Amino acid sequence: MFKGRSIIIATKHQKEQAIAPVFEKELGVKCFIVPNLDTDQLGTFTGEVERKSDPITTARNKCVVAMELSNCDLAIASEGSFGPHPSISFIPADDEFLLFIDKKYGLEIIARELSTETNFNGAIVTTQEMLMAFAKKAKFPSHGLILRKSKEEFNGMIKGITEPAQLLAAFNHLIENFKTAYVETDMRAMYNPTRMGVIEAVAKKLVEKIKSTCPACHIPGFGITEVKQGLPCKICNYPTQSTISYLYICQRCGFNQEEKYPKGKKTEDPMYCDMCNP
Repeated sequence: MFKGRSIIIATKHQKEQAIAPVFEKELGVKCFIVPNLDTDQLGTFTGEVERKSDPITTARNKCVVAMELSNCDLAIASEGSFGPHPSISFIPADDEFLLFIDKKYGLEIIARELSTETNFNGAIVTTQEMLMAFAKKAKFPSHGLILRKSKEEFNGMIKGITEPAQLLAAFNHLIENFKTAYVETDMRAMYNPTRMGVIEAVAKKLVEKIKSTCPACHIPGFGITEVKQGLPCKICNYPTQSTISYLYICQRCGFNQEEKYPKGKKTEDPMYCDMCNP
């Protein structure tokens, strides 16, 4: 279905570096980008353009715009969100979605990677010592930084800082004029190798999902659509929050399949039981 076809990667931030090698090797497609695609119109991490839709809708819109610009019927786009991990307290997370659209066969396949591998951070800094301490923690200069007057200020921000001299010059300018500065990690993929690694991981996950076909109609994308909780406690048999099964549903024919005990155990340790260990 895909070998030899061209696929546009909807990005202006060099995400093709992480995505293209995976898809070309595993699916035999030919990846390309269009230089005049402006994905920033759908939202920016720094807030000057608000992302008005959820990540999947935004990725879908990127694909649609890219396909229209390139007259291509196969597209892929990613969208990431950064913030506190939903279940691990005080840990930042990178939540990456990767969307694959095939207009020829009417397919839309999605993969997600929720990773704690991120340098996402921001802080008010008033001295060079504070600035350099933040930069070191943020993996600068291999990872880019952004400087601006304040977190709420969109005018005059300096993005993509990767040189120490550039960082200090921008900082000194802000301090001289405003007495303070706000520094943050640049989360655009081409300035953030850690994020690029997460995008590569979700690309591999998406390829495996595409290669997984429905047992009934053989359409690609037969993946997990629901994770069921309720693995019973080993001692009291009370349902825990641990996974008891995965549910697979074909988006084309509706065939469904349940995989019981996907992690190879039929009971859970009492330490994870709300009754035995409240």
